[in-house]
Parts: sequence; C-alpha cells; structure tokens
Amino acid sequence: MAAKRTRAKGIVHLRERKLTDGSKSLYLDIYSHNKRYTKSLNLKIYPVRTPIDKEHNAKTQQLAETLRAEKQIELQHTQHGIQDDDQLDRSFLNYFWELTEKRKASQGNYGNWDSVHKHLQKYAGQDVSFGDLDKFFVLGFKEYLMEDAVTKSEVPLSPNSQSSYFNKLKTAIKQAQADGIIKTNPAFGVKGIKAETPEREYLTMEELRKIAKADCKYPILKEAFLFSCITGLRWSDIQKLTWSEIHDNNEGSRIVFRQKKTKGMEYLPMSKQAREMIGERRDGEERVFQGLKYSTYHNLELLRWAMRAGIMKHITFHSGRHTYATLQLTMGTDIYTVSKLLGHSEIRTTQIYGKIIDQKKEEAVERIPPINL
Repeated sequence: MAAKRTRAKGIVHLRERKLTDGSKSLYLDIYSHNKRYTKSLNLKIYPVRTPIDKEHNAKTQQLAETLRAEKQIELQHTQHGIQDDDQLDRSFLNYFWELTEKRKASQGNYGNWDSVHKHLQKYAGQDVSFGDLDKFFVLGFKEYLMEDAVTKSEVPLSPNSQSSYFNKLKTAIKQAQADGIIKTNPAFGVKGIKAETPEREYLTMEELRKIAKADCKYPILKEAFLFSCITGLRWSDIQKLTWSEIHDNNEGSRIVFRQKKTKGMEYLPMSKQAREMIGERRDGEERVFQGLKYSTYHNLELLRWAMRAGIMKHITFHSGRHTYATLQLTMGTDIYTVSKLLGHSEIRTTQIYGKIIDQKKEEAVERIPPINL
C-alpha cells in the first residue's frame, strides 16, 4: 500500500509593494501545497517625514513580522506529516454546502446557512480549498460581514445577522477539524461579532383585547396569532400542530408535542380559553390551523391588523410569544414557571422578559406626581 503524500514544508515571506503615493503595502507570500498564495495584511509603510512616521513604520513592521511568524507556525502545525494533499485540495465551499443541505429539515436554520454560503461565495470571489483556509480568510470574512455585506434589499446586515453568519462559518470550520480534514482550527482565538439584544415587541392586556376585536383579512391568521398570545407557542409549532397533539381529559387539556426548534418533548397545559378558541376536535392527523401560511402578505396583514386596532407597534407573529411571556410575568407568575411554559432549556433565555417587566416597574413609579407643591 502506497504511503500518503505529505505537503512540502510551507515557507512564508514578508513582501512590500510600492504604491503610487510613495507608501508601501505589506503582503505575505506563502509557498505551500506546491503553490504560491499572496495575502494582503492591510498594512502600510509610509515615507518618513516626521518622527511619528518613523514610529508608525517601526510598529507596523513589527506587527507584520509577528503575523508572518504566526502564519509560519500555523503551516508547520497543519503539516505535521499526516495531512494529505487530497484533503487540503478539497473545496471548503462545497463542504459548507454539504453542511447546509443537512439542515434542510429546519427551514429557518437552512435559510441562514444558505445565506452564509452565498456570502462566502461573494467574499471569496472563487472557490476556496482547505489549503487556503487560514486565519486571514476568517478575519477577512468577519470584516466583510461587518463592512461590506448587504441583504437582498441592499441594506447592510444587522449586527445580529453578522454575528449569526460569522458563528456559522466558525461552526463549519470546527466540524471540518472534527472530521479530520484540517488539523488546526484557523478560527481559534478569533473573537465573534457581538450581537445586539433584539427589541421584543409585545402587546399589553389592553392592546390584546383591542386587536382581538379588530378585523383581520385572514381569519385563520388572527386565530393562530391570538392562540400564540395565550399559549406562548412559536409559529413553527402552531403551523404544524395536529389534533393528535391536543389531549383532553376530565382535568382539562394540554398540548403534547415536540418543539421544532429544540426537538424537545413538551407537555403544555392549555387554559379553557385556549381550548375553546380552537373549537371541536377533528381527525387526529388534521392540522388544528388548516390553511395557515407564511408569506410576505400575511406578515403585512399582521401590521395592518394591528393598525386597525390602533396599535402602532412592529408586530410579527413571534410577538405573540413575547406577549404571553410578559403577560405571565406581569400577572405574577414566577420566572421559573414561565421558563418551563415557554420550553426554554435555560432560564437566562427567559430573564430577558424580566428586564422588560423591570423597565415597566421603573416607569410606573415615576407616574406619581410631586407631593411637595
């Protein structure tokens, strides 16, 4: 049996390229895998006109040399005599797409991975082999997401999307290391992009009563949204809910289902109001909310429906779940119980709603007018 071929030892040189303004741009020439790669360091050496220029150039040169040395060490670690050419010649973008396809069962997650794949293609401009996958590629993609990437509507990505997309790249690289394709993780030590805490729009009890009385173009959408408001169920679980998951007995009713997002089994008690809302039982495999669809038109109708009720908030279907959580806490239900009702695996996920309630308490105490007149 023939022995595996190993890559020749990588060599990294620091190179200068003179620019028209007299400054010099710094690059790395990387000789590896029988090829030469060029990586820009985005660093410049300027003509020395002042002591500040001289100090800047010295620090820049030192930083560039450090980056060169790090790249040399990285290559040596990767090429420890067991990494073969065939693995490193593999397309990373194809591998990322294979990971994306495995998530097809989860529509939302699949859509996010698909978006990252498209952004990787746009960023790289060509295919990327595992031999090309290094810290500079990772840092460059991070910068691309934060500075250049846009949505289909040509709007810059939100901080949350930037964070989510970058984390998916890191997840794919970590999986490639676990699969033995690469020996070291080039994303190790690279900080993620900080996500912002999203604003959670919800309805007060008064607003919920108003919207329940208002007309909605799609009655099934109205019924499903109000059901979410009084059960806390997500869109994904309401949309697939069947009558076999509704359990009625002498003590009341409950929903026994597997969460689509977390895959965990849940046993959710139903209030009498929630049970009455869905009406008489039908065949077990029938969907409770037949005809419920997800589309841009339905999302717009949610906003219009809220406006007909005099509510000027950016309401989405998920606002129903937020409404349920905040109402429960407002009515005095302890946060541990609310966490269990929502099916959260960690209570810290529920604590964000506690912050909303604390804010409302602070607003309430300021409503008492001054007493020293």
